[in-house]
Amino acid sequence: MDQREGFFARLRRGLSRTRAAWAGRLEGALAEAGSSEDDWDALEELLLGADFGVHATQRLLASVRGSSRAGNGDGAVLLRRALADLLKENPGMEGRRYSESPWVILVAGVNGVGKTTTIGKLAHRLEQSGKKVILAAGDTFRAGAIEQLEIWGGRAGAEVIKHGPGQDPSGVVFDAVHAAQKRRADVLLIDTAGRLHNKVNLVEELKKMRRVLGKVQQRAPHETLLVLDANTGQNAVAQARTFQEAVGVSGIVLTKLDGTAKGGVVLRIQQELAIPIEYVGVGEGIDDLQEFDSDAFVQAFFE
Repeated sequence: MDQREGFFARLRRGLSRTRAAWAGRLEGALAEAGSSEDDWDALEELLLGADFGVHATQRLLASVRGSSRAGNGDGAVLLRRALADLLKENPGMEGRRYSESPWVILVAGVNGVGKTTTIGKLAHRLEQSGKKVILAAGDTFRAGAIEQLEIWGGRAGAEVIKHGPGQDPSGVVFDAVHAAQKRRADVLLIDTAGRLHNKVNLVEELKKMRRVLGKVQQRAPHETLLVLDANTGQNAVAQARTFQEAVGVSGIVLTKLDGTAKGGVVLRIQQELAIPIEYVGVGEGIDDLQEFDSDAFVQAFFE
């Protein structure tokens, strides 16, 4: 079994709650759709219930209804095709990364979404692919955050640059960039605070870190990844909108996809915010973070 097949099995297992709750009902509704407007209304309610969101649901229905009227195929097949097409509208950075060294990735997200864990898993992926990775412990405010990052750094085989608790995060970033340059690291992953005493302070701290990065490494950060918990649905979309407006977000890491019955939030984020899903997490293991594959997602969602 190759790596992609292994991940597909985990993705399929991870989406089991979503699939059990919605996939069969969606395909059943599609089999009935077309005979009356009530049938399409029922399908719309199911799509909204799976957390696809209003905008994505309307686009999916328009696509399926149009193709169905034209006699272009079975409704279930049409829905899968339309879903895959929408997911591909905002392509990620695959194939365009690591053109500079060190490649600097700022990782943001509120506390509790699995941000530090995600950094550790991503560091492991990169190290496994032959990249030299350094981690920056930029979350100096949350108790235990530095120690947690050090544990993950040890698992991934990545050095951690840190200061003491409560110290200036931008100072950590400054030192980490210089360390990454001196040690000829390929990638620098930067952990950030998920909550200060109010949202304004958090946003300003992130802006300051970006300014410091731009001064010591041209065009840095090259990526700003936002970690979101798939279980939070609309709240995840609101978080993404806040971070996007404040500091810009190049991609989403969607964690805990294995724990949600509303996997449609993947499409909702893509459609409402035009931010690509770069990675998905479907388990607690160090290998359970993988690049997002829209075709695999659709297949696992329904199969």
